[in-house]
Amino acid sequence: MLYARLVKKLRDFLLDVELTVNPGEVLVLLGENGSGKSTVLNLLSGLLGPDEGKIILNNSELFSSEKGIFFPPEERNIGYVFQNYALFPHMTVFENISFGLKMRKIPKNQFNGEVDRFLENLGIEHVKNERVTNLSGGQRQRVALARALIVKPHMLLLDEPLTALDQSARDKIRLELREHLVNSKQPSILVTHSLKDAKIIGDKVMMLEKGKVVWSGKANDLKSLSNIPDESPVHVVSEEYISFSGIAID
Repeated sequence: MLYARLVKKLRDFLLDVELTVNPGEVLVLLGENGSGKSTVLNLLSGLLGPDEGKIILNNSELFSSEKGIFFPPEERNIGYVFQNYALFPHMTVFENISFGLKMRKIPKNQFNGEVDRFLENLGIEHVKNERVTNLSGGQRQRVALARALIVKPHMLLLDEPLTALDQSARDKIRLELREHLVNSKQPSILVTHSLKDAKIIGDKVMMLEKGKVVWSGKANDLKSLSNIPDESPVHVVSEEYISFSGIAID
């Protein structure tokens, strides 16, 4: 389970977010560019340090401004799927997926079977020995997901993981990604600006505007907005939902 209170002074606004994510649950951070979504992921991962607050993951305190605790990223065991996937272009699919295991000094004969299982589960066993530069966008997304999950992280963070895909690939990958995140049984947080991503992949949704949560609730609640196109700007979505539900906003 994750609990976090994150406060960070940014150039244009003060980010102040509190969130809780249970094991096997997917929280979607929905917002337009510059709303603070990716900053939340960087604060949770340790790539940035909050000005104040706390981060507790599986009963371990990773950050506390009050107690002076700050665990660096390499000590947090958090998986991170970046928007551009950050795969190693000179490596094969197998080498990319097994990279984290090698860094943990696990012998190859002990992880070969585990890598093969991920390859099969994600439907990319046929490109095992291909360089990642030869893969489609959907295949690269699966490799990035496998690389993040194979080290058994305590939490998974995904920053706009579907942005690089064309529309037909996104429609297919959304359902696959939802299944893999739920089955992995760790808390997951996905950043997106797409209402459709939030509806299909998430359990809970938080809408961010200028570092503040303007609405939070269940992903299923968004399905009541049938009159709003799935690719509508988030400020339109939040205003329409607030109007629809009677929720007040400052």
